[in-house]
Amino acid sequence: MKGELLCLIKTYCYRKGEYTLSSGKKSEHYVNCKPVTLSGVGLNIISQLFTQELSPSTLAVGGLTLGADPLVAGVAMTAGVDGLIVRKEPKGHGTQAWIEGPALPLNTEITVLEDVITTGGSAIKAVEKLRDAGYKVNEIITIVDRQEDGEADIKMKEANITLKSLFTLAEVAK
Repeated sequence: MKGELLCLIKTYCYRKGEYTLSSGKKSEHYVNCKPVTLSGVGLNIISQLFTQELSPSTLAVGGLTLGADPLVAGVAMTAGVDGLIVRKEPKGHGTQAWIEGPALPLNTEITVLEDVITTGGSAIKAVEKLRDAGYKVNEIITIVDRQEDGEADIKMKEANITLKSLFTLAEVAK
C-alpha cells in the first residue's frame, strides 16, 4: 500500500524545476499532494496509512485548510474519530471561529494532519489554534517531509510535537 502511494505521488505530485515555495524559499523540487489527496484511491490509501500512525489516545484529527481538508475527512471516516478544520484567518462573520467541526471536551487529544511539511509553519499554526481552544496536540502526521534545513524539526521541538512522515522528499525525488 505504501509503495502504491509513493508511485502515485511520484507520478502526479512531484515536479523538478525552479519553484518558489509557500515559505518563500526557492527549490528545484515541487510537491503538491492535492492531485492524490483529492482522488478516491489516493485518499483511501493515505487515510489507512495515517490511521496506522495515529497515537492510540487520539480522539480527533485536525489541520489547516486547504491542504488538510481531505486528509481530515478521510482519516476521520477511516479511524472513526472526529475531524476539525483550522481556518487560516478567523471566520469573518457569525462567531468568527478559527476552528470548524464538532465541539469536543477540553483536553481532547488531537493529531494534526498535513500534506507536505517544509518549514512546519502551517502545521504549527494549526497546533497553536487547537491548543488555544483547549485541546491537547502532541503529534503531526504528514505525507511528505521536505526536510528543508531542519527548520521544521526545530519548530517541532520548540512546540513539543512529534512529527511522523510517510515519506521524505529524498524518497519522492529518487
